[in-house]
Parts: sequence; C-alpha cells; structure tokens
Amino acid sequence: MARKHLLDGLMKWATREEWRDRFEAVLEEHVLPTCDETDLEPGDILSILGKDLFMSTVWACAFEDMLTREFDDGNSIVDDYLKHRGWKETATVRAYMTALRNSVVSLYEVSDVVLDKSFRARDLVRGGDPVLISERSATRSLKQWDRFAGRVIQVGQQTQISGGVLLYEHETSEDLVEGLRSIGKLTRKQKQALAREIGEDFDPVAIARLSETQRLRAVSAVFTTCWLLDAIDRALQPKTPDLRNTDGDELKPCTVCYPLANGTAEDDIRIALDSCADLRPVTATQWNWVRPKTRAVAAAARARPSKSLTIESTCDDGALSLGSVELNGRTLVLSVNSLERSERGRELLSAILGERVGQPAVEIETIEQMLESGDADEPQQIDLSEEERRAIVHEYMDRHYRDTLDEPVPMLGNKSPRAAVKTKSGRAKVVDWLKMMENRTAKAGESDTAMASYSFGWMWTELGVDDLRR
Repeated sequence: MARKHLLDGLMKWATREEWRDRFEAVLEEHVLPTCDETDLEPGDILSILGKDLFMSTVWACAFEDMLTREFDDGNSIVDDYLKHRGWKETATVRAYMTALRNSVVSLYEVSDVVLDKSFRARDLVRGGDPVLISERSATRSLKQWDRFAGRVIQVGQQTQISGGVLLYEHETSEDLVEGLRSIGKLTRKQKQALAREIGEDFDPVAIARLSETQRLRAVSAVFTTCWLLDAIDRALQPKTPDLRNTDGDELKPCTVCYPLANGTAEDDIRIALDSCADLRPVTATQWNWVRPKTRAVAAAARARPSKSLTIESTCDDGALSLGSVELNGRTLVLSVNSLERSERGRELLSAILGERVGQPAVEIETIEQMLESGDADEPQQIDLSEEERRAIVHEYMDRHYRDTLDEPVPMLGNKSPRAAVKTKSGRAKVVDWLKMMENRTAKAGESDTAMASYSFGWMWTELGVDDLRR
C-alpha cells in the first residue's frame, strides 16, 4: 500500500502552476459530494479523519485519479513529467508511473493472504478469477475476505496495488457494487452525460461499446465518496454492536436478588432448586439454568435482526446456558443476559420457591454501560500455554459452528445453512455468510491469536461449497 515515496517527484510536479489548479479540481470531485451530503466543510472532514488518514486515503485516491486524466488540451501529468523529468527516475519507477497512468480503480475482495509476501484479489465489479498480488506491507493489515477499492497494476513481471487503498465494511461494499452495476442500466440522458464525461460523442453505438473499465474510470471519485460517507458516519456516531441471545432478546445483563424470607433456611432453598430439572447444580450454592440442546430455536431466529450478533454460553453437553443462580448467604441471585430472560427466570423461581423468598430487586445494565464502565472486574487469568488455549478455543468454536449448521440463520432467510445450500440462490447466500464470519473472526483475532488461527475450511466442505471459496 505504501507507494508514496516512488511518486515524490511527480507530487512536486503537481504543484507547478500548470497542474496545481487541475489537481485541486480533481480533489474537489473526491471531497465535495461528501460535503454536500453531510453539510460539512472540507476542513471539517480533515479534522474528523485526521491528517494522516485523510492523506493516505482521500488525497492519495484523488492524486492517482489525477494521474489517469487526459485533459482537454490532450495533456497528462504523467506524460508531461516523464518527458521533462523522467531521466531522473529509475526504470522501475517510470514503469510504475506508466502503469498508474493507464490504471482504473475497482472494488476487490481479498483471499489467500500470505504474510509479508502476497494475497489474491478478485474484482467484484468486472468479475474474473482472483489475481495474485505481490505486496508485502498490505499483507500485514488485510484480512481474509476484506474488501477494498484500489488500482491493480502490472509492473514488469509483478502484479501490484497502488498506494491509494480504501478498505470497506461489507455492507458498504455491497451497496457500492449494486450502485456500480446499475451504471449499465442508465437512461438515455444519463448515458449522454456519461459519454461526455469520458470524452465520447453520444450515439447508441458508442454507448454500446462502453466497457466496465471505461465506466469505472468515469466514476472513480464515487469510490472515495462512498468510503468517506461511511468513515465519517462511524467516526461521528460510533455504533454499539447489536448483540442478542439465541432467543432474539437484546443483550441487557440483569441481576435479580431475592432476600430469603424470615424462617427460611438455606438448606430449604438448596433442596427446592435441586428438584428443578432446568437447574443443574454446579456447586452446593450454584446452579446453571439450562435449555436442552434438542429444543427448537426457529422462533428465536425469526426474532433476531439479520445484522445482529449472537452471544451465548453452552454447557459441555451442548445445552444452552440461560443464566445462573447463586445462593450467597441470605440472598439468592439470578444472573441472565436479557430483560426477557429475567422475567422468565423470576417466574421459574417463584414457582419453585413460593414464599420462601421475598420481593426481588432487579438491576439492569446496558451494553453501553458495560463498554463504558471502567470498574468492571478483570476476568481471572488461567495459566495456560498458547497451545492449550488454542485447543480450548478451537474446540468451543467447532462445537458452536457445528450446531449452527442446523439452526436458522437470519442472513439466510431464517433457514439453516444445510437447508439453504439446496438452492443456487441459497448457496450464494451461504458463501457470503461464511465469508462474513471468517472476516469477522480474522479481525477479532488481531488481539486473539487463538481465534485468528481457527480454520473455517471444514464448514465449506461440509456444506458442499468448496468450489465457491474464491
């Protein structure tokens, strides 16, 4: 990604009088649509992103766009620079500049990342097979199935990417792809405007000859605008993840505290709780509230928004842990992860204990409070080797995802992955779902090597979509 040093001479050339205003105009094409959409000034955008991020993304993309332009007088800054100063550059740098001069920006999907060596990139707009990109620095930040806008160029025997790279969230990239594909469905008036933009006289034959590459060249600034709007939105309005349990309830940790009634012995409470099939003793004073694995969860899946993340705990036998109950002296404490479960848990305990306990006190905590709290207890660290920890994490993930293959998934239209792969459209959705999970796990694994090393390959094989893993 870091190619700026190769273009130092060209950047200085762009500050010359004959090119300065032209570059400012190109930069405005990349920035002003966002200003119009957000009512922000260019200076505001610079402040929100920070100078370093702005220069490495927006400015870099605008500059590379400038390098591809041939202006009304027929001049190109690359041709002009190489004519007058090309003798100062190495053959490799001259080849790199020429490759940029003829390049086009597109949207790519990352796969087969080999650290410090290479990765593959598949063009999501123009299609085709993934191409091998020889790039060291990019492999240190790109993750499997990341999506980015950039310029793939051929320099000598190697295929590389340019310095201006925009990394997209999956949802944003889907919107962008849909928008770019719609370019081919423009009205006659819109096609006429597009033809003028790329220097073609309008006529039906000329428009019919327009390739995806020509269209992409005409709308290169759209990639920046799309990325910029999303980046500003995330910077100004950080989104708390939509976390839910398998019942579809919004995650809101709840603690319900019951005082033992006068005359009630702690042994009376223990005996009553031990008699309930839904409460499994963990210790003499602790119980797991469980739901057997065999119970259906289809209704719960229908209740979950498709963009939510599911958080749950399971027992060793795969039973779902709905919460925990603890007898702490003269207080009985129910802990669950949603308000709805706290209500069901209170109904359960009331039926079991009756007048043995008094009226409960309920404490509810939001996810925002959890994230903002600086007083949360640090989890106790267990002395495990890296290999032992990796084995535990992988075993849990294996069990979790094996169960998931048979459960309804909102992203798959509330079908299970095994059911969804039975149709062509369902297979495509399953592939997107698998890619999203791999990508999220890879990103989460930046601070967790055990997660980062987990392989989803067995799921692709088991679902019969190995041939689509590209």
